[in-house]
Amino acid sequence: MHVGSYVYLVCPCVHRQWLKHVDEQGRPYYYSADGSRSEWELPKYNLSPPQLSGDAPKSRSLDRKHVEPIVLTKWRHSAHVPDPNDKPSEKCGVLNVTKITEHGKKVRKNWTSSWTVLQGSTLLFAKGQGGGTSWFGGGQSKPEFTVDLRGGSVEWASKDKSSKKNVLELKTRQGTELLIQSENEALVNEWYRALQDTISTHAWESDEAIEEDMPESPGVEKHDKEKDHRDSKKGRSMKTSASMDGSDNKKTRHKLKKFLTRRPTLQSVRDKGYIKDQVFGCSLSDLCHRESSTVPSFVRMCIDHVENNGLCIDGLYRVSGNLAVIQKLRFAVNHDEKVNLVDGKWEDIHVTTGALKMYFRELPEPLFTYALFHDFVNSIKIPDYKHRVQSIKELVRQLPRPNHDTMQTLFKHLRKVIDHGEENRMTTQSVAIVFGPTLLRPETETWNMAVHMVYQNQIVELILLEYENIFGR
Repeated sequence: MHVGSYVYLVCPCVHRQWLKHVDEQGRPYYYSADGSRSEWELPKYNLSPPQLSGDAPKSRSLDRKHVEPIVLTKWRHSAHVPDPNDKPSEKCGVLNVTKITEHGKKVRKNWTSSWTVLQGSTLLFAKGQGGGTSWFGGGQSKPEFTVDLRGGSVEWASKDKSSKKNVLELKTRQGTELLIQSENEALVNEWYRALQDTISTHAWESDEAIEEDMPESPGVEKHDKEKDHRDSKKGRSMKTSASMDGSDNKKTRHKLKKFLTRRPTLQSVRDKGYIKDQVFGCSLSDLCHRESSTVPSFVRMCIDHVENNGLCIDGLYRVSGNLAVIQKLRFAVNHDEKVNLVDGKWEDIHVTTGALKMYFRELPEPLFTYALFHDFVNSIKIPDYKHRVQSIKELVRQLPRPNHDTMQTLFKHLRKVIDHGEENRMTTQSVAIVFGPTLLRPETETWNMAVHMVYQNQIVELILLEYENIFGR
């Protein structure tokens, strides 16, 4: 009977499937197919077994000394070939996971429910639930992706990384950052301790193993090359030469892999001040902290330029600027070039307004934070107007300081744009339509975009109308 890609041991007296492995010392051990238990000996049960065949003894009782598991094997058509030296998993279960950076580059959040296995110094993720006919669960015979914990770190994620509760932030040496979450607080605490223990246990492995594999000196490498050259002159067979070349290539690949794992993460290089974060796509709190301000200097620069040169231009913020020029401005700002918006190449005011809107769109977390998005939507639905304004006002006060001050600066500017509506033809409603989706968005896009877009615009419109009440004069 073919039931999986491993050897399965099915205890005849209970409905539990056990898998058999051999550790590095040659000792056999067993673990359940759902990954919940591992034992050095197959558990024994004092229950009568079912009759296996007509030839088997009918009167034989099943005691602890005579438990004989049925071995069921499938070795063909397997997408994952097990390593007989693999150790049993230390921990496994279902967790919510998303990547936020990959190889040092930021990626869009995509929360998924994954069957997670901690095995040695590796963390494995597979889609679906555990307990299926495969070690990784969900009918999947190999993991979706794996994470090397050596040289990594784990800590509790800050609110600006995710509004969810019980979130861990895992950083790897290769520059990949993950968020791991579960609604079960006790479960997340267990994973936090397990990951910390694993990282500290394997912290020495990467550096020490690399040092052992590195050549002693350039002279040794030169001596080896000369020896190989002499051996080739002695007329070694093609088969032996091919074997040596394959061995050398294998060693070279191994050394290169070890060398690459020693590279510092992008975050560690930033922390040491070797490189700076960019402006576009950078967290608002991080950018303000870097600039020792509560409002980004780029936002102030754009607002000052518009107020000094463009308040009376028709279609301000509604008309799109030249996207190629906007991207050039974005590149210059990101690379710390000295930008003067009065220069001729940025003379079109719609380029400045387009760049400002792009900055707010590319924030990792919008100006109206993910944590308060649904609260803002619920507040705008309140029938009583005074109660509605008061509720919005309280929510604005709950925003982080950089978000609050940047919002106040932006909305004060937009009020000036509206005051010149006769010239630029921009009303409160038209400004709200432009900035609603730019400043508010949910963390997950599982909601009705068409219906809720109305609420986004109404929230911005109400704050524009009640600016003095909400922020004070």
